Amino acid sequence: MTSYRIAVLPGDGIGKEVVPEGIRVLEAAGRRFDIKFRWDTFPWSCENYKRAGRMMPEDGIDQLRKNDAIFLGAVGFPGVPDHVSLWGLLIPIRRQMQQYINLRPVRMLKGMVSPLRGRGPADIDFLVVRENNEGEYSEIGGRIYSGTEAEIVVQETIFTRKGVDRVLRYAFELAGKRDSKHVTSATKSNGIIHTMTYWDERFAAIAREYPDIRTDQYHIDILTAHFVLHPDWFDLVVGSNLFGDILSDLGPAIAGAIGIAPSANINPTREYPSMFEPVHGSAPDIAGQGIANPIGQIWSGAMMLDHLGHPEAALAVEEAIETVLESTSLRTPDMGGTATTVELGAAIAEAL
Repeated sequence: MTSYRIAVLPGDGIGKEVVPEGIRVLEAAGRRFDIKFRWDTFPWSCENYKRAGRMMPEDGIDQLRKNDAIFLGAVGFPGVPDHVSLWGLLIPIRRQMQQYINLRPVRMLKGMVSPLRGRGPADIDFLVVRENNEGEYSEIGGRIYSGTEAEIVVQETIFTRKGVDRVLRYAFELAGKRDSKHVTSATKSNGIIHTMTYWDERFAAIAREYPDIRTDQYHIDILTAHFVLHPDWFDLVVGSNLFGDILSDLGPAIAGAIGIAPSANINPTREYPSMFEPVHGSAPDIAGQGIANPIGQIWSGAMMLDHLGHPEAALAVEEAIETVLESTSLRTPDMGGTATTVELGAAIAEAL
């Protein structure tokens, strides 16, 4: 039996409701595939911030490093500014643990209905690879003359050759393992003259190392339109921190519901644990009602299994999700149904 120690951060809002269902399904996968989990739960959240004045303790990163992976629910809740909750927990974990790849599948599952007319599972099946440590989400900047007519606000975007090349190379390596072998770059070099032209230069340079991979690139504005009009064009899309963030929310929306979308914050060198979380946020408007969609959390668990070296178990979890969606009427309200979080999670565990 293989054993793993997993750090669990339920976080805020619906995170506390969907994480138990993710664990329920992972435990079911463990029983089937002879995998044992030890769950170390950390109550770091906005509630913790209000009590202790910090999202996590000073030695939080050191505590997390002892684990094989991190299973996160959601971060953020009314009463604590979003920049405080995000920069106090999620971003320090991503950056100090060098989780420089954010991988987000965009796939229309069997049993789902796309808001796009006439589109089915064969039309929407691609990956978004997002640079996760630098880019537009920089701490460099500030404001002067605050509150006056002369107020000036500056926010710097940071692209380094190391940071850009490693995410592009990861994208090409991953695309090489897929049938279509096709990488699309998200850019905006017609308007953002320095950083995005540099991104284009490095994309072209890395592409030359992979002559068997087909490439194209689109400016971010028309690329979002093509996501809606031509989702079948894409196999793997790579983008900067901001562009990847936007595209990987749009993608799940066209695939049927953002509540189903998983993501992985990956440290490819495995020097640090990687972190797995649903794309959706803490959804305070429905928190506590027991109606949150647990599929994003459960699917994130499947990504964790794959990262830990159990692709068969990961595939079984994905198949169980599709089995429930195809063969039952169980849907949470975001998918047009009346099922509870627990009912849907339990059904997926049983199908597994």
